Amino acid sequence: MKHLMRSRANPHIRELLAQDGLTISKLIQPLFVVEGLTGEEEIPALLDNFRMGIDAALRQIENDLNNNVRNFMLFNIPANKGISADFGAKTIKAIKDRFRADIHLWVDTCLCSSSVDGHCCIFHKDQSTKIDLDASLKAIAYYALCYADAGADGIAPSDMMDGRVGDIRKTLDESGHANIAIMSYSTKFASEFYGPFRGAADSVPAFGDRRQYQIDVRNRDDAINSSLRCSKEGADMLMLKPGMTSIDLVAPIHEKSGLPVGVYQVSGEYASIALLAREGLIDFDKALLETWQIFWRSGAQFIITYGARKAHKLGVTKT
Repeated sequence: MKHLMRSRANPHIRELLAQDGLTISKLIQPLFVVEGLTGEEEIPALLDNFRMGIDAALRQIENDLNNNVRNFMLFNIPANKGISADFGAKTIKAIKDRFRADIHLWVDTCLCSSSVDGHCCIFHKDQSTKIDLDASLKAIAYYALCYADAGADGIAPSDMMDGRVGDIRKTLDESGHANIAIMSYSTKFASEFYGPFRGAADSVPAFGDRRQYQIDVRNRDDAINSSLRCSKEGADMLMLKPGMTSIDLVAPIHEKSGLPVGVYQVSGEYASIALLAREGLIDFDKALLETWQIFWRSGAQFIITYGARKAHKLGVTKT
């Protein structure tokens, strides 16, 4: 049975999923927090987005709150590679201790930024290109539990392993976190549009690519079935990426699953707008707002975008 109350649990998630107009409450701002970093580093092509140390991240969130942003997606980048959620838990605790109920903190839950090889899974030791699914699922569920214990408001698994939503849901429920929602990266294509992100998150694969676990862009049925799998495993919300190249799938996935469906305007999509604007070919603000309006028109109920902190300036209302 679906735990429908998770989507009503606090004002932030209620506004995020409200079926009214496009507002700032429907936008989620990514944050990149890097262990050992002092201050901040600009991310190439991602205008007004930074890799930040914890103190800089707290200052950035304070500024974002002043611009009516309340929803965040946290990406943790540890200094030492290995299966450990310590830095992520430390970051979550620092943010939630400071801002508590003022924000809703989703946490990207994957292995790529902490694994030695930059992949979203664990491979068999004796077969370096064969995924050890059991070990991968155990590690991902472990991360989710550590993040929940540290105060995360929502878990967002992005690895694309079969069964990970079910394992996370079971782990959270058995550990007293039945109230924490799961926003699954449920349809995630093997795309060329992730380049700026991989540099920011220190998650470039050391070998090969991610095509054996991310979806081939040509395969519509696989994309839909992947989201339906996550729905059956216990996801509360489904998210498609890249946003613009998944736009034809928003409505059918919502209709088939009955769940809220959102999109991620990924780094390459956002960067392309910034680069075109830098060359004087488009107006950045108008183009960014246009993309959000198209996502909303497609039926997306929420949007993860690197420009959420600009929404107030663009005239998007708070609620």
